[in-house]
Amino acid sequence: MAIIVDIDVMLARRKMSVAEFAEAVGITPANVAVLKNGRAKAVRFTTLDAVCRVLDCQPGDVLRWVPDDEQQPVDERVPRSA
Repeated sequence: MAIIVDIDVMLARRKMSVAEFAEAVGITPANVAVLKNGRAKAVRFTTLDAVCRVLDCQPGDVLRWVPDDEQQPVDERVPRSA
């Protein structure tokens, strides 16, 4: 299973720092890093709700699925167009 988290893309679009985002969502900057780097094993719906509220977006704007054989390293991801 390959779920890609595009929070970094949304933060760049919103010109928001990780620290600002973490405070607004109510999670630590370390946990934002866990999400951004794809190391999270789960996300609570309450956290996803807060992420979407803060970024003014839909869950599909920050989460996407790619088949295992199409995974790319985080540094090689290309953001979707707006």
